[in-house]
Amino acid sequence: MNEFLDCGQIVNTHGVHGEVRIVPWADSPDFLCRFSTLYLDGRALSVTSSRVHKGSVVARFQGVDTVEQAMALKGKTVQLRRADAKLPEGAFFLADIIGLDVVDEDGRTLGRLKEVLSPSRQRIYVVEGAREMMIPAVPEFILETNIASGYIKVRLIEGM
Repeated sequence: MNEFLDCGQIVNTHGVHGEVRIVPWADSPDFLCRFSTLYLDGRALSVTSSRVHKGSVVARFQGVDTVEQAMALKGKTVQLRRADAKLPEGAFFLADIIGLDVVDEDGRTLGRLKEVLSPSRQRIYVVEGAREMMIPAVPEFILETNIASGYIKVRLIEGM
C-alpha cells in the first residue's frame, strides 16, 4: 500500500488571495477539510484554511498568497498521507481495492476489479475477466471485501 493517496485535483484559483479550488476524490469534500497538511509533487503543504464550496474544497496553503502562485498549482494532484487518515471501521480507500480478485459466492474467480465508477450516488465496480461486468457496489451484490486476503466476494443475479 502506498504511503500517499491521490485525493483530488486543483482545478482553478478562487479569489485573489491565493486560494485554490480542489475537486475531491473522496466520499465527501468534508473529508479533505479535516487535513492540516496535504501533499503536491511529494512536498508537504500546510493548509491554513479550507471549506466546502459548491461540492468542491476551497483551500489556502501556507506560502501561497497570490492568484499567480495559486495558478501555478492548477492541474496538480493533491495527495494525503495514508497514516493521517482515520477511517471508520470497515471503510477502505478505493485505491486499495483496485486490482483485487472478484469471486462469486462459490469462490470462482470472475476477474479483477479494474475500476470504480461513480456516475451518481451509487458506485459501480467494473470487473475485467472473461467478459467485462459492471456490478453495483451495494450490499445486495457485494458480500465481502477482504483486502488482506486480496478478494471481493460478490453475488450475481441472472443476466449479469
